[in-house]
Amino acid sequence: KLTGAIGTYHFAPTSTSESNLLKENINPDHLYVTGNTVIDALTTTVQKDYTHPDLDLNVDTRLILLTAHRRENLGEPMKHMFRAVKRVLNEYDDVKVIYPIHKNPLVRETAAEIFGDTERIQIIEPLDVLDFHNYMARSYLILTDSGGIQEEAPALGKPVLVLRTETERPEAVKAGTVKIAGIETEKIVQLAGELLNSQKAYDEMAQAANPYGDGTASKQIADFIVSRRSELIGE
Repeated sequence: KLTGAIGTYHFAPTSTSESNLLKENINPDHLYVTGNTVIDALTTTVQKDYTHPDLDLNVDTRLILLTAHRRENLGEPMKHMFRAVKRVLNEYDDVKVIYPIHKNPLVRETAAEIFGDTERIQIIEPLDVLDFHNYMARSYLILTDSGGIQEEAPALGKPVLVLRTETERPEAVKAGTVKIAGIETEKIVQLAGELLNSQKAYDEMAQAANPYGDGTASKQIADFIVSRRSELIGE
């Protein structure tokens, strides 16, 4: 247990984070749940008039955005994941996939082996944050083994299937904005199929409240600092 803390005031992104801090003896009077500032960033990066040739190629389709790179998924787990994506493409004619592929040569070798000349998957180079956020905003759903995407995509109303056996974002699972699909082909295909076949299942995820905030965390923190200015600077 902590007997003190480096900071006096603590701005927690979620109620779960708040509970963890309370367990470490943080003064509850100095603890505030604001949401995560990463959600705020989306308000500056996502653009209504954003265009890109990659997206122009995928109009009138349900676009799945795929990311896969984690080291624990290299080898057989990644092959299972990619086979699931290939199955989904084979089963749904109106679905396309964009995959900004990681620089890791092992990832690229596996993608080349499994996808080969698979139609309706577009493998592209990694994107910068502005482009990636806008690709997310224009996708139908997201398959990922990344972490931050589990927080960002729900803020854009995009269901997320996590290609891992566990996540450090339990709040998202509890809220229903993401589901753990795991790394087995059948489970991934099943969960993707539910979202592609059922509008009700899709809407339940897409419309669930994002536990990581509403994009106002920075303003809440700034307003608090301004309100306590005298105290904070010792006037």
